[in-house]
Amino acid sequence: MDQEEQQPRIRFWPIMIAIFVGSFLCVLASSTITIALPILQDHFETSLSTIQWTMTGFMLAMGTFAPIVGYLGERFSYKWLFTGALIGFTLASFLCAVAWNEYSLIAFRTLQGTFSGLIVPASMAVIYQVIPRERQAMAIALWSLAAMMAPAIGPTLAGWLLQNFAWQWLFLMNLPIGIVAIVLVVMCIPYYRLSVPKKFDGFGLLTVILSSSSLLLALGQGHNWGWGSAGIISLFVFGGAMLIAFIWRELTTETPLLNLRVFAYGRHTLNLLITVILTVSLYSGTLLTPLFLQRIQQVSAMDTGLIMLPASLVMALIMPVIGKLYGSIGPRVLMAIGIPLLALGTLMLSWLSLDVPHSYIVWWMIVRNLGIAMVMMPASNAAMERIPRHLTGHASSISNWLRNVFGSFAIAIFTTLLASRSAQHAQEMAMAGDTNQQHIGMMAFTMSVNDVYLIATAIAAVAFPLALFVRKLKVTDLREKDKLAA
Repeated sequence: MDQEEQQPRIRFWPIMIAIFVGSFLCVLASSTITIALPILQDHFETSLSTIQWTMTGFMLAMGTFAPIVGYLGERFSYKWLFTGALIGFTLASFLCAVAWNEYSLIAFRTLQGTFSGLIVPASMAVIYQVIPRERQAMAIALWSLAAMMAPAIGPTLAGWLLQNFAWQWLFLMNLPIGIVAIVLVVMCIPYYRLSVPKKFDGFGLLTVILSSSSLLLALGQGHNWGWGSAGIISLFVFGGAMLIAFIWRELTTETPLLNLRVFAYGRHTLNLLITVILTVSLYSGTLLTPLFLQRIQQVSAMDTGLIMLPASLVMALIMPVIGKLYGSIGPRVLMAIGIPLLALGTLMLSWLSLDVPHSYIVWWMIVRNLGIAMVMMPASNAAMERIPRHLTGHASSISNWLRNVFGSFAIAIFTTLLASRSAQHAQEMAMAGDTNQQHIGMMAFTMSVNDVYLIATAIAAVAFPLALFVRKLKVTDLREKDKLAA
C-alpha cells in the first residue's frame, strides 16, 4: 500500500461539494446540446444528420472510455484521475466554443465525452474509497441528485442561453464551473492509492474500446441506417466478438484492465441487474416527454424545461431524505415503494392526448421522479456494500459502462418503436376514413408515445420481484466486509 494511504480526517461536505459540482457539470453537458441542434445546423450550414454527431460522438466516447477508469484510478489515484478528467473536460469545452466548422465541433464534443466517461465512475469510486461507510448512503444520494437534476435543468438553461446569447455560451459556461470544480477536488479530496497495477493490459484496452464503440454506434445509428443493414449487422457481430475477447482476457489475465470478478458478489450483480432494467425504463421519460411537448403541443424548449423542472426539484428535496432512510429501513422497503411509484407515473403518462393539460404531465412526472429517487440510490448503494474497497473502482466502472450501453439501447429501441407505431397508427386512421393529414400525424405520434410509455411501465415492473430479494445488511455483514478489506 502507498504510504500516503494514511488518510486525514475526512471532511464530508467539502468532499461531497467537490464531487457534486464535478458530476453535475459533465452530466449537464450531455443534456444542453439537444435543443441547440437546429441552431448549430443553420450556423454551420450543414445537415441535421451530420450535426447530430455532436450528441452521438459525445455518448459514444462517454460509454467507450468508462471501463478503463478502474485501471487509471489505481495507476494514478482516483483523486488525480478525477482532477485530470475535469481539466480535460474544461479545456474541451473551450475548444467546442471556438470550433470553426461542424467537424471540429464534433471532434471536440467527442473529446469532451471521453473525459465525461472518466468523471462519473471516478467520482463514484472516490465516495466508496474515502467516505466512511455510515455516510456512504447519503453521499450516493447527493451523487445521484447531481446526475438526475442536470438533465432536467439542462434544457431550460440551454433555452435561456440560446434565447439571449450565442450558442458558444453552452460551452463557455462550463469554464468557470470547471475551474471551481478542479480547485475543490484538489483542495478537498485526500490523496490515496490502494494498489498499483503491475502492468498495463493493452489487449484488454483495445478489445474494450473496439467492442464498446462498435455496439454503441450500432445502437445509436440502427434507426437511421436500418436495423437489417449490412453496416449495423457488421457492427453488432464485430462488437460482440470483441466483447467476448475482452471478457476472456479479463478473466484470464493476472492484472485485468477491468476486474470482472466483482460479478461474483451476488448482491452487486442483483442490484446492477435492477439498475439496468430501470435505466431502460427511465429513458422513456427523458426521450418522450420533451418530444411530445415540443412536437405535438408546440411548447418551446425553455418552457419544456420549466414543465419538467418541478419533478426535478421534488426529487432534489427527497433525495437527502432517502439517504437518511436507507440506514434505518434498508434498500428493500425503499425499492418496494419506489418501483410501483415509478411504474404508476409511467403508466399514467401512457394516457396522453393532444390537449392534455400541463398540470397532468407535471403531477405524474413528480410521482415518477419520487419513484426514481426511491429506487436508483438504494440500488446503487446496495450494489456496492459488499464490494471490497480495493475493487470499488472497477465496480463503479462496470456500473457506469452498463448504464451507458443500456441507455443507448433504450433510446435506440424507443426511437424505433416510436417510428414504427406512428406509421401503424397513421395507416389505421387513414383506413378508418380520417383524411386530415395533420390530425393523423399528431394523433398517430401521440398514440405511439402512449404505446412506448406502456412498454416502459412493463419493463419497470420486471424489477419489482428482484428488489424483494435485496435485504438490509446486518452489522455483522458489514464488519465481515471490513475485515476482508483490511
